[in-house]
Amino acid sequence: MRRLLSLGRYVWAAPTTCLGLLLLPAGLWRGHALTVDGVLEVHGPLLAWLLTHVTFVPGGAAAITLGHIVVGRDHRALASTRAHERVHVRQCEMWGPLFVPAYLLASLWAVLRGRHPYLQNWFEVEAYRTARSPSTPGLCP
Repeated sequence: MRRLLSLGRYVWAAPTTCLGLLLLPAGLWRGHALTVDGVLEVHGPLLAWLLTHVTFVPGGAAAITLGHIVVGRDHRALASTRAHERVHVRQCEMWGPLFVPAYLLASLWAVLRGRHPYLQNWFEVEAYRTARSPSTPGLCP
């Protein structure tokens, strides 16, 4: 039963994971891929450029999660953002194919309230809060 539930999380998040798969070729060009706790982590120079220049995050993003794929600037960025990005993996598992639209709506809602589309996005607020929690395994306070 546990295996079936685990498979269900992957299937439910699959549409968002497929978006991450679109970035995989860019990560494999002079990059690296590694599976950590059932999540594919990918980094490379082209992905680093995209994360630096094509995001809404001030100064660029260190990493981004798309389903069960985490794309990072480099190995160090993936390691340092792992707790935060795993919150997004769990969010993708919960929201399934609705994750991307819900995330975008949360950003729009923040903008309509005069707030930052990334820093005040509900999904990001939860990820930052959870990743900073002293009870989060593997995270130094």
